[in-house]
Amino acid sequence: MTVSLGAFDVTWLGYACARVSGSDDTVVYVDPGRYGTLDDTWNERYGPDDHPDGRDYRRKDADVVLVTHDHHYDDDGVRRVSNEDTTVVVYESVDAERVSEGGRDVVSPEELPYEVRRVATGETLTVAGVDVDVVPAYNDPEGPRASADGSVPHPEGFGCGFRFVVDGRACFWPGDSDFVPEHETVDTSVLLPSIAQSYTMTRHGAAELAETLRPELVVPIHYNTFPELRADADAFAVDVANRGIPVALDERGPDGT
Repeated sequence: MTVSLGAFDVTWLGYACARVSGSDDTVVYVDPGRYGTLDDTWNERYGPDDHPDGRDYRRKDADVVLVTHDHHYDDDGVRRVSNEDTTVVVYESVDAERVSEGGRDVVSPEELPYEVRRVATGETLTVAGVDVDVVPAYNDPEGPRASADGSVPHPEGFGCGFRFVVDGRACFWPGDSDFVPEHETVDTSVLLPSIAQSYTMTRHGAAELAETLRPELVVPIHYNTFPELRADADAFAVDVANRGIPVALDERGPDGT
C-alpha cells in the first residue's frame, strides 16, 4: 500500500524505512534495511501482522538516502535502493566498526559506490534538489527511556532526525528520539513518527508531536517490526484524528510497484 497526496507518495517498507516520492520523480528513502525487511526474510522471522511484508526489494531508484544512526545503518539496504547517481546522507556519528562490533557485519558508508555526505546536527544542505535539515534526535536522560543512572538507548549526539522537502512538501522523520524541545518548531507537511513502545517516542508522544506541528498528514513508521516495537496503531490513529489531524496507516506492505 502507498499513501498518496495527489502525486506525492509515501510507502512504509518496514522497520524505519520509508520511500517518499513526488510528481517530479524525486525519490528519497529514510533508513533502508535491517531485520530482513528488504531481503524477503522478515516474514520468516516475525510474521506479517500489521507491518509491511518483507520482500526482495531492489528498486534502486533513490535520488537521496538518509541514514540517522548506527541502529538503522544497513549497507545492504542502502545498496538495494541506490543507483550510481544516488547520494547517501549519513549522520556524522554513524560508525561501521561500532556496528560490526555489535554483531552486524557492515562496511563503512564511505566504502559504498555512491556519493556520501556526512552531516551534523543543525546543518542544512541541498542534495539532488532536495533540501535537507539535520534535526536533533535523542532520548531524554530524565525521561521514560532512561535507566536509573540516566543512560538511554539514544543519547544526544548518537543520531539525528531529518526534515526534507519533496515536491514542495516538507517531511519530518524524527529518527529514534523522544519528542524533544527541538522538534517543536520543525515546519512540516508530512510527519513520519515512530510510535514504538520501546526506545523512541511512544504513540502518545507522537500524537503530541503531531498536535504541536499540525502537519497536513501523519504516517507512522518504525513499529511492530518485532515484539519490543509493538504499538496500538489504531489507537494512535484515533488519537491523532481526534486532534483534527489527518492520519493514515500503511501496514500491509508495498503495493508491488
